[in-house]
Amino acid sequence: MAASKDQGWAMEPLIEEHERLSKSGTLAKGLEDIQKTIDLLSKAREAIAAIEPRQDPETTSLNLAKLQNPIKTSFEDIQKDLQDVRKCQTNYAKLVEKKFKDQILPSMDSKVLSAQPNLVNRAIAMHLLREGQFSVASTFLTEATKRSSMDATTEDMTMTGTEQDVGLDSLKSEDLRKQFANMYYILHQMKDERNLLPAIEWAREKSEELEKRGSNLEFELGKVQFVWLFVRDHLLMPNARPHIMEGRQRALAYAKHDMAHFRPHYLKEIQQLCGAIAFCPNLERSPYRRIFINNDAWDQLATAFTKEFCALLGLSADSPLYIATTAGAIALPNFAKLEFIMKGKGTEWTTEHEIP
Repeated sequence: MAASKDQGWAMEPLIEEHERLSKSGTLAKGLEDIQKTIDLLSKAREAIAAIEPRQDPETTSLNLAKLQNPIKTSFEDIQKDLQDVRKCQTNYAKLVEKKFKDQILPSMDSKVLSAQPNLVNRAIAMHLLREGQFSVASTFLTEATKRSSMDATTEDMTMTGTEQDVGLDSLKSEDLRKQFANMYYILHQMKDERNLLPAIEWAREKSEELEKRGSNLEFELGKVQFVWLFVRDHLLMPNARPHIMEGRQRALAYAKHDMAHFRPHYLKEIQQLCGAIAFCPNLERSPYRRIFINNDAWDQLATAFTKEFCALLGLSADSPLYIATTAGAIALPNFAKLEFIMKGKGTEWTTEHEIP
């Protein structure tokens, strides 16, 4: 945790400079000044075009002379705008170069991954599906399959066809995409719309599977739904007492109709939920405040739902590709330093028990 905090503080100057670049490092101000210059020239041209040469030949020269100072000022403003943009870009580039120094990556003689391209392709495709990038995953799988077929016909392969596929065709399954699409729909409803009904319906359909895993997700969904029905109007209109009473009635009706089957396993928790009714006008100071006033409850519930959803598909909650990439990025500086020391000493790492 301490290392993570130190890294966060180390990134603060770069984040601040990035925000400054986003606000001031654009050409919006310069384009505005350029447009003003164009408008100024257009008006002068129209004024000159409206003058009859025989009527007043000196008027044209006078109008052009009047343009000299405004045009000069406009060009100076444009130049200043460009200088400000260049300054922001230069400062940001210096900070990036200072923070992310150009280092030679360690050379890898082992070609474990290069010998298994389909495993890598499967990990990438699965990551895209898990992230909801269905069209990108489809395109990637199509191209990866074509490339795999071309390699199989042009090279002398020693592995069997089943080993070559490594499940790439299974990722093209429409059922798998529908599963992830459904997951993202439920998460959207849960986090953005504060609508738990799709998640509750899914949990009821998967009730037996969740119970076999020892998961309490179905009850947690019902619990948060009870709390939301109870406090929704109170949070939106804290001074409207009639709405508080309506929320209490809705929560009680939900508990009687939809949470009765939880009593054998979660009787104590249900009693706590119903006990909060006595503190309805003043939940903030009640013993049940941590249950009913919890800003992290929705995020925690979304995380738990994602974990259980992926588990029922036989997948981990986090993307293996993301975990492997993160672990590799953390370990890479140590390997780079190790290789630098070994080159400096002219030694080689020959055994697992040897420290160079």
